[in-house]
Amino acid sequence: MEHKYVEVGVGPVSFADVVAVARDGAAVRLAPEALTAIDRARGVVEELAASASPAYGVSTGFGALATRHIAPELRTQLQRSLVRSHAAGSGPEVEREVVRGLMLLRLSTLATGHTGVRRETAELLAGLLTNGITPVVYEYGSLGCSGDLAPLAHCALALMGEGDVRGADGNLAPAADALAAAGLAPVELAEKEGLALINGTDGMLGMLVLAITDLRRLLRTADIAAAMSVEAQLATDRVFAPELQALRPHPGQADAAANLVALLADSGVVASHRGPDCNRVQDAYSLRCSPQVHGAGRDTVEHAAVVAGRELASAVDNPVVVFDGSRDGRLESNGNFHGAPVAYVLDFLAIVAADVASISERRTDRFLDKSRNHGLPPFLADDPGVDSGHMIAQYTQAAIVSELKRLANPASVDSIPSSAMQEDHVSMGWSAARKLRRSVDGLTQVVAIEILTAARALDIRAPLEPSPATAAVVRRLRDAGIAGPGPDRHLSPEIATAVSLVHSGEVLAAAESVIGELR
Repeated sequence: MEHKYVEVGVGPVSFADVVAVARDGAAVRLAPEALTAIDRARGVVEELAASASPAYGVSTGFGALATRHIAPELRTQLQRSLVRSHAAGSGPEVEREVVRGLMLLRLSTLATGHTGVRRETAELLAGLLTNGITPVVYEYGSLGCSGDLAPLAHCALALMGEGDVRGADGNLAPAADALAAAGLAPVELAEKEGLALINGTDGMLGMLVLAITDLRRLLRTADIAAAMSVEAQLATDRVFAPELQALRPHPGQADAAANLVALLADSGVVASHRGPDCNRVQDAYSLRCSPQVHGAGRDTVEHAAVVAGRELASAVDNPVVVFDGSRDGRLESNGNFHGAPVAYVLDFLAIVAADVASISERRTDRFLDKSRNHGLPPFLADDPGVDSGHMIAQYTQAAIVSELKRLANPASVDSIPSSAMQEDHVSMGWSAARKLRRSVDGLTQVVAIEILTAARALDIRAPLEPSPATAAVVRRLRDAGIAGPGPDRHLSPEIATAVSLVHSGEVLAAAESVIGELR
């Protein structure tokens, strides 16, 4: 089967490139200009290696041990020891998509021609990605400063033919065996290469890009959930009018409101209470303020995307090879590996996930209270008292939302010193990224339960007809095996199906198949 390739050049990879490699298993190759840039920087490192003057990372130790000059005959051992000692992760295995993402992003930095690795080392990293060989990386080990050291070191270990990996089939194997089976030879790391392979923000950045990708889809899906709730709770769509949104010109808010207007267009349910006989003055905040909350989430996600774009365009290593117009290349120490810019927005997005889930849970809860659901049966039960309906589905939402609030506490405000106080302030960006992944998963589940509940309520409103867009979503759920209203049944499998439909984008696709692409 022919691979889909992502070509890595001297410039940044895109969000789409990261997703293609991390999630879709795309193969990778280095562009000719990247190989030229790699060779140029390597020449600088080799000149420094031959010099009698010490150069950090080339002929010295690392971190707090940087004052020791390392003799030429010990430098291969130095690089090997660096990788082995730093591959000290612990805990559960990290997901395949995260490891592939960080490998691609490390390769992208190598390709800039600022790290000083040899081309065979960079090409082997591309070879692992192309052959689906994924080093085993563990949950704990990164403080997010000097890069994601332990996670990246486990990947560098595989390049040396050491440690464990998972093959394209997911089976665990020694790295040496997996490389041989793919026709790849391990490398013996030369001067500077160990540092170049482990000094980067690639783990946290890859998780940021994946989270932004997911949140962009989830926020549009949350608009669908809100529209279904507004509709089935007999709320008004007038508050979403563009002239009202223009009075507060946040772009995300305008987009969310426009989506709600489009989703509710031609709704028979909304039309049924639009006339002068309607005695409703104002809807609850969770309905009326959906665009304000979902819109603020959008704007935050787009701010994070700007930061991610800058980081994708960065060459993060220490030391780095730099060139200018008047001098030959030189090696310079720097602090660009500090993860603060990425860590801050990772934490910010956890706030978005928590708050959008919180308003979703509040909308869901209104369906279940007979004093607030405008004529629907208590808990949407078939025979209230005998049946409990969606009572406990809301409990599940509430438990997740409570967890998301805890996860929204920022990791990046913490710091713990390491390396004999040389690394005395760290970003904890990897930790921020790990908890954000849990937050995104929790938001997916909460929104799915709202859609499941709203679909049941819309069916109960029959013979009133929902809008064409929300009706398409209800049909998608029913086609997936989620039955309509009726006596109590095992609800967990239906929740799992709804979660799968939200996660895969099928709920979003169902609505967009009727009204076109949402904003």
